[in-house]
Amino acid sequence: MADYRDYRYLTVEHHPGDVAVLTLNRPEKRNAIDNDMHTELERVFLEIGMDTSIRALVVTGAGKAFCAGGDARSMEDRSFVPSGPATPFRAVRTLLHNLLEVEQPVVAAVNGDAAGLGANIALYCDVIIASETARFADTHTRMGLVAGDGGVIIWPLLIGWARAKEYLLTGDWITGEQGQRMGLVNYAVPQDQVLPVAMDWARRLAAGAPKAMRWTKYSMNRILRDQINLALDVSTFLEAATMDSADLREATSAFFEKREPTFTGE
Repeated sequence: MADYRDYRYLTVEHHPGDVAVLTLNRPEKRNAIDNDMHTELERVFLEIGMDTSIRALVVTGAGKAFCAGGDARSMEDRSFVPSGPATPFRAVRTLLHNLLEVEQPVVAAVNGDAAGLGANIALYCDVIIASETARFADTHTRMGLVAGDGGVIIWPLLIGWARAKEYLLTGDWITGEQGQRMGLVNYAVPQDQVLPVAMDWARRLAAGAPKAMRWTKYSMNRILRDQINLALDVSTFLEAATMDSADLREATSAFFEKREPTFTGE
């Protein structure tokens, strides 16, 4: 197994049956993603994909949340605001492509809330096991941002065009139980069963015929790649344009002041 000890915000642990568990490990921030963690996520999927000791991967979050999406504090102090539109485009494209390029089956164990980029990371996995009470939302528009990070691609594919527009435009939450009924997730289970069920699925997939499963996955992901090529650059460039908006500053202030934002379109 490769050495993953140099990651600060991620842990990778090897389990029997050639299964690895990747944990987003910033629980004090609800595993929110800042620039450094984003860089680590871009790299870790590339390394896992090349790790011949891993035949299936589980992705989960430390603590009570799966991932709260982009770090609101770093948005407020502008450390998460990129210097130009090419920067987020390159970073998001790298992260999503590296996740899709992982040949091994990837199981999401959504132990708690998954928002924004965090929700999309879970939804791009191959099998999604969620807590019945975990909540999913693409919250970009709630922050005054265009829904980048691949949400405009994966949500319509999973729950249909009309529902996806509803949830992408409003940023409303969907529980794991509701998500199972809609087709957003594969299974919604009690909180204490999320990781055990995900591990059972990972062990089952790891025991399957590697070439057959990996190439089936590769063939299906060609559809996702085509959709990414069609829509990701547009949505991400437009998201970058809104990162310097007064609406984003208002949204981050409202978030920390625990009030509803007042958007002006500036």
